Amino acid sequence: MGIRKLRDKTTIRKRGTLMILVFGAVLLGLVGRLCYLMVVQSDDLKERAQEQWTGEVVIAPKRGKILDRNGKELAISANVYRLDVDLNALRRDIDDKKNISMEEIIKNLSELTGVSIETLNKKMVEPLPNGKPKGSAEIKRSMEKEQITKIENYLNENKIYGFLISPDTKRYYPNNNFLAHVIGSTNSDGDGLMGIEQVYNEVLAGIPGLKISEMDKDRQDMPYVLTDYTKPVDGKNVVLTVDENIQFFAEKAADQALKDNKAKAVSVVVMDPNNGEILGMANKPDFNPNNSYNNDLSLEDNQKLWRNRSVSDTFEPGSIFKVVTATAALAEGKVTREDSFNCGGSKLIGGRTIRCWKTSGHGSQSFTEILKNSCNVGFMDLGERLGPELLNKYIKLFGLGEKTGIDLNGEARGIIKATEDISVTDLATISFGQTNTLSIVQYLRAFNAIANGGKLITPHLMKEVTHYDDENNMVIDAAYNNYNEKQNLDENVVRELRGDLEKVISEGGGKKASIQGYRIAGKTGTAQKIDAEHGGYGTGKYISSFAGMAPADNPKVTVMVSIDEPDPSNYYAGQIAAPVGQQLFNDIFNYYALKPEGNPEDAAQSLLKDVIVPEVRNLELKDGLNQLTEQGLKYKVEGDGKQILDINPKPGSSVKEGTEVVVYTIPSQYQDDTIVVPNVSGYSPERAERILNSLGLKPTFVGKGMVSSQSIKEGTRIKKGVEITLHLEVIGD
Repeated sequence: MGIRKLRDKTTIRKRGTLMILVFGAVLLGLVGRLCYLMVVQSDDLKERAQEQWTGEVVIAPKRGKILDRNGKELAISANVYRLDVDLNALRRDIDDKKNISMEEIIKNLSELTGVSIETLNKKMVEPLPNGKPKGSAEIKRSMEKEQITKIENYLNENKIYGFLISPDTKRYYPNNNFLAHVIGSTNSDGDGLMGIEQVYNEVLAGIPGLKISEMDKDRQDMPYVLTDYTKPVDGKNVVLTVDENIQFFAEKAADQALKDNKAKAVSVVVMDPNNGEILGMANKPDFNPNNSYNNDLSLEDNQKLWRNRSVSDTFEPGSIFKVVTATAALAEGKVTREDSFNCGGSKLIGGRTIRCWKTSGHGSQSFTEILKNSCNVGFMDLGERLGPELLNKYIKLFGLGEKTGIDLNGEARGIIKATEDISVTDLATISFGQTNTLSIVQYLRAFNAIANGGKLITPHLMKEVTHYDDENNMVIDAAYNNYNEKQNLDENVVRELRGDLEKVISEGGGKKASIQGYRIAGKTGTAQKIDAEHGGYGTGKYISSFAGMAPADNPKVTVMVSIDEPDPSNYYAGQIAAPVGQQLFNDIFNYYALKPEGNPEDAAQSLLKDVIVPEVRNLELKDGLNQLTEQGLKYKVEGDGKQILDINPKPGSSVKEGTEVVVYTIPSQYQDDTIVVPNVSGYSPERAERILNSLGLKPTFVGKGMVSSQSIKEGTRIKKGVEITLHLEVIGD
């Protein structure tokens, strides 16, 4: 009996010890778990707990403005609202109420927000890729107060919980398409996609704020509970070098040139050559950054519209490149003013006959004349004198073949043939603007070096970054300073060349850019386009360019006009690009209040269009007067007859629009049946034939292309029925 009791006591003791050990282990495990939760997982659990009983709302900052150099608003942000949903809270709310379904909410939200039911289903109903339900969704951004009030009323009336309405910002471009390729646009989150909006996105964007508040079980803010609030920092303003008025002139000129020439595209750039500031940059066709995607076009066509052709597209420059070859020849002493060049219309180089644009030849010319006449043969001679090494040396000094560093995205580098790869035929074609490629902004930087005394300066659009302090005082945070200025060319050489380029405008192929009383220097170029699909040059496809500077003795402004694929019946740059430059310069001169030398009336007269007086003799008075009016001519009627017997100036005379024509309905001392031969140089054969036929002349054409010369000189008085021979050339000056 004693032994049994002893055994029982031992068993009880063992069991007690075991239980103590078990409870101890459990207690130790609990303590360890508590320590793990409180120490190791403390931050994570605290964060998860806060997520359950707090709501976090990101408060978008107001994006900075984009302004022109005079403070005119080009891009602004307005206060709007966004709608988000906590799907976990919404699903709980639907389960609790039982009287409303997700389908019904989605249907009503679609009507209120304009977001399709299909899209809302994808956002609110469809699960995540792992099969789990979504926790939250963005319903719509950038909603106006009126719309958000209707949504708020609907949610309150039906006591639907889980939706969050918070402040947002929306980007507006008050001038729509104006300066679109420079400004760019933003995405739905307000981040820059292209242009200045993208390049200066960090400056414009600002820093988001944050509101953290305690919430009840329905995810609604609890009253009388303090919240954490971090105020957003608004973005800073970017002030551009662009002048809104000059940009308007550029937009107007580009738009008109696009329509008049039935062109594929037109680009116009205006710069200050002395500091690299871009005063205007227009590309047509363009887009509206308020709604940048055109649903009527494919993605590829939209992307073509968005591309800033002044920066991103390259082309063979044609004769505008001749200023580079001319500068190199002058600077290296490879040409003098006494040198003579003989152009017979072509030159045999490397076994290949390379033609001048004037295949009949320019004859004997001086250095100034080969530039004025844009003679390819003369420039082939200069290229031969320079050789590949020296020519490429100056191509590099002009900054060609490298990015300019302009503060826009998508800049193209262009292609410059390596010195060791240049053959004798390459050297000839490069010298007058073929083979190599460059962009508009790249060429204009090089052209500026001739205007500013030989300095290469980075073109740019940002003038300064600003913001307003608490007292509404403007603070300049940064000013553009990356000019990268290099004195690459001899100041005396480029000054001398400006004199030659002035003669191009006053006497040569750029005459239609001249304005009486103003000193303008420049160069035109008509270049065939490469056929990317089949190789070689495309038939009837040209780029017509004009680059100019003024005043020629001390340039304050430079312009470039590029007309891509104009109507092939009239593509000659001297006829279509130079007049665009003239109008642009005239607008700028008036804006800058620059007075012409001499009589201002002469300047105004030179801007008027040239008109050929039509043949109206022997017509009924009324019909004849209508024809004169249609041509923009005034008239003065002599006599009371009903038929026109004679006019003065004679039919065929080239006069300015607005000129008064004396119409005789009675015999006069001036009466005869002669006509004046008009100048149809640069016209298409169709246009020239139409004009000459209307005057009673019989044109005969020799060759192909545009009219380069005529057998009877302009201004000659002849009888009707005379045959006139017109020589045609494929002009590429």
